[in-house]
Amino acid sequence: MPATASPDIAYIEEISPGSGRRVAPRAHLDSDSPVLDLCGDWRFRLYPSAGEADAAASDPGFDDSGWDAIDVPSHWVLRGDGRWGRPAYTNVKYPFPLDPPHVPDANPTGDHRRRFVLPPDWLAGGRVWLRFDGLESLGRVWLNGHEVGVVRGSRLRQELDVTDQVRAGGNVLVVRVHQWSAMSYVEDQDQWWLPGIFREVTLLHRPDAGLDDVWLRADRDPATGRGTLTVELSCPPEAYPVRVRCPELGLEAELRDAAAAHALDVGPVEPWSADVPRLYEVVVANAAETVTVRTGFRRVEVVGDAWLVNGRRLRLRGVNRHDFDPIEGRVFDAPKVREAMLLMKRHNLNAIRTSHYPPHPVLLDLADELGFWVIDECDLETHGFETNGWVGNPSDDPDWREVYLDRAHRMVERDKNHPCIIAWSLGNESGQGGNLAAMATWIRRRDPGRPVHYENDHTDRYVDVVSRMYATVEELVELTRTRPGRPIIECEYVHAMGNGAGGIATYEATFDAHPALHGGFVWEWRDHGILTATADGTPFHAYGGDFGEVFHDGSFVCDGMVLADGTPTPMLAEYAAVVTPIKVVLAAEGVTVDNRRHDGDTGDLTFGWVHEVDGRAVASGVLAVPPVAAGDSTSAPLPTLDRGAAGEHWLTVTAALADRTPWAPAGHVVTTAQLPLGVVEPGASAAPVAAPEPAVPSDDGGYALGEARFDRWGRLLSVGPLPALGGEVTLWRAPTENDSLATRGSYELADPAETMGLGVDGPSSAERWREAGLDRLQPRLVALVPGPDGLTTRYLLAAANSAQHLTVEQRWRWSAGTLQLDVDVQPSAGWTVTWPRVGVHLRLPAGYAEASWFGTGPGENYADSRVAARVGRFSAAVDDLTVRYAVPQESGHREALRELRLAGQGLPSFSVTTTPVAGARPGFVVARHSAEEWTAARHPHELPRSHGVHLYLDLAQHGLGSRSCGPDVRPEHALWPRPVAASVLFRVGHVDRADG
Repeated sequence: MPATASPDIAYIEEISPGSGRRVAPRAHLDSDSPVLDLCGDWRFRLYPSAGEADAAASDPGFDDSGWDAIDVPSHWVLRGDGRWGRPAYTNVKYPFPLDPPHVPDANPTGDHRRRFVLPPDWLAGGRVWLRFDGLESLGRVWLNGHEVGVVRGSRLRQELDVTDQVRAGGNVLVVRVHQWSAMSYVEDQDQWWLPGIFREVTLLHRPDAGLDDVWLRADRDPATGRGTLTVELSCPPEAYPVRVRCPELGLEAELRDAAAAHALDVGPVEPWSADVPRLYEVVVANAAETVTVRTGFRRVEVVGDAWLVNGRRLRLRGVNRHDFDPIEGRVFDAPKVREAMLLMKRHNLNAIRTSHYPPHPVLLDLADELGFWVIDECDLETHGFETNGWVGNPSDDPDWREVYLDRAHRMVERDKNHPCIIAWSLGNESGQGGNLAAMATWIRRRDPGRPVHYENDHTDRYVDVVSRMYATVEELVELTRTRPGRPIIECEYVHAMGNGAGGIATYEATFDAHPALHGGFVWEWRDHGILTATADGTPFHAYGGDFGEVFHDGSFVCDGMVLADGTPTPMLAEYAAVVTPIKVVLAAEGVTVDNRRHDGDTGDLTFGWVHEVDGRAVASGVLAVPPVAAGDSTSAPLPTLDRGAAGEHWLTVTAALADRTPWAPAGHVVTTAQLPLGVVEPGASAAPVAAPEPAVPSDDGGYALGEARFDRWGRLLSVGPLPALGGEVTLWRAPTENDSLATRGSYELADPAETMGLGVDGPSSAERWREAGLDRLQPRLVALVPGPDGLTTRYLLAAANSAQHLTVEQRWRWSAGTLQLDVDVQPSAGWTVTWPRVGVHLRLPAGYAEASWFGTGPGENYADSRVAARVGRFSAAVDDLTVRYAVPQESGHREALRELRLAGQGLPSFSVTTTPVAGARPGFVVARHSAEEWTAARHPHELPRSHGVHLYLDLAQHGLGSRSCGPDVRPEHALWPRPVAASVLFRVGHVDRADG
């Protein structure tokens, strides 16, 4: 503490696990002992600093009638309409000086006061414990004027014995919460700083002979299928005898002495796994208390390079998850979380890493029930010390040893009964040091049945599982050579920020090829945008900097597979398609079904097929696929199909649930596969081909071509009665955040308008594109030739002060009511940057509201993100074709368009048909705003009022990659300058016409 600081607040900077009559860490248990929920309305007062807090506020007779009200649990910065402060977001850096354990004098401090009535019979016997499940970052606690403890560890449970302070009848509880404390140095997770009491506060009555702690270690021998239930109790000698019952297993045992552990042979048991989450209810009871534990029998082992559960290698199809809600912050809402986890299951996710702290305990109950592998991570991160070369890092400071060990104790003890937990993680991005080694040693001694994880240990001194973040596939393959005999995972990869990540399928193929690679965890599940509003009341999801912070990391907090409001992004569908555990491969020889589930055969699935011609179903049926055991595969013949009809033939096979499950309805599609069957050309048509019409000068100085009109530069003005402006080639797309972010190891904002990135070294793609002038290309008309068969333009596109250019030739033809465009693009020599896109841009009237197309869909797809796409006929509202990412950016591209039709009330239909050129067809984007408008806006509400519908027909698009925090677009998916061409037909229908 500074010499001028009051001793009354010295505890804020004390390096200590906590103080007071702390109860030893123990399991989260379902007990019949009485509890009193202290959540609800509390009185609240905020002080700008700890030194200004009112010393009299802890007095039970203090008059708090003039205070405000606040609901607990909550974060005060998300209440009070800003008068209690605002959230702040940083990823790595601390928002205060790096001077451990000291914190600034300006330390917002919130006093919370709660009156409650204690049932009189609680004091007739037993003890009374006060439980805090989560408060940030430190709480000083008084009960009836007596200080009962200081609670440290924001996302860790702490219980205090308050038997001597509580009284029958009325009681006054006061909790003084400080935003900053010494503990803030070890809680530097990538998330919002959100002070307050954000998890439940509970009073517990503990009977004198109660079962204070119960640990059921449910092991199953994979070779014999027999289970052993090892019961470890923490209770006084007078608590015995203790009965252990599991009627389903016929288990009835009486434990009569306080042995360290009691091993009970329960005979054959069904295993628990993420695929088949088989739980058994075990009741542990004595005369004073009954505890119910849902347990699952499984064995977790690391054998050589194999991480095994029940004798089989794991394959983690995982996601990193924070406790977060856009309105409530880290306050836990069980029904909402259940729905989110059901969404995960429906998208083939099977694992959760609890980044970067133990979650609310109910999440683990749900993971046990629904089926998820879980890496439970300790509430520990000191990432900001990296910016100072790790000097002063608490991880290697002996003064912090007990703090580190206490955090490990509280995580393991609270969560040890959960079968879903398959590893303990020491924390995240905290460097290296002796305190981490001590944590790992204690965890292994306490729970040898689960391995230890910690990504920052690249020397493998503490860990049982080798872990990396955002490694390229080449780096992962190299790890299999340099870390032989060790299981390897990516605890963070394919960074789901904005539009992306791309390249998921490349990782999946690499995992398939190298058994030591056990999969990984996407970063992350949900955008952390906080719902707020502009001055005029327009709602939006805010990110770093939107609350006036001078020091922040921008939109890097919005990097989820679902948006802040819970809307799935296209990446979620892509991930589901890539990692599906049911792999269906179609080939001319037949159908192969590969069951990569950990447990469970395919008897719960129906394999349906449909034969489509030009996207329309002509036949369908069900394949006769016998149940395939987990780890096995089988083959079946293709159905007999009539392939005589003219058109493009496709066979689609779906594996769907035959019956309802706890996580999805019957008919839910687990995976889809397609096989192109070829194109049957139509027979010769007797109808003569209409001759093209000539291009002639028009009165306004432009040109008329049939019913199409062009200006004097050859730019399209209209097609029939429909305004259709442009038609020129563009290279610009609104940079995705993977395009925009680049510099690994640098946490400085290169430009205040840009956010921080952790991608590959060097300038971002967007920086290179802007440097090359791709956002400001200027045309120079070289030739405009009106002729008897149409209008031909040739022009050069180049940026100021650049010798590199592209030559564009566009040939417009009008025949039989159809406008045809043939476009060729040729790059000059000397290009050294990729192109964002090569597209023809048209602006159409704003009234178009619906789109239907024959091509790829239903969601967007790009060169390195196309596994979820299939070829067919789809329809959607124009407003639904793009995604409202937290930062506007390129969105909505769909490859390989055959036909597109736009419709709107009072407008003629507008349709586009493509013809393959060199086997390729253009893709399309239909959006309310242009690429330039998307580029200029930092939030969706900053987009200008739409004045039209923008249609981009992309001859090619650059991939997505994961460069915002990971590898760039792989070379095979990068759009390097090359010749491209396309041929498209435009037709305008009648307002009252229902085109098929």
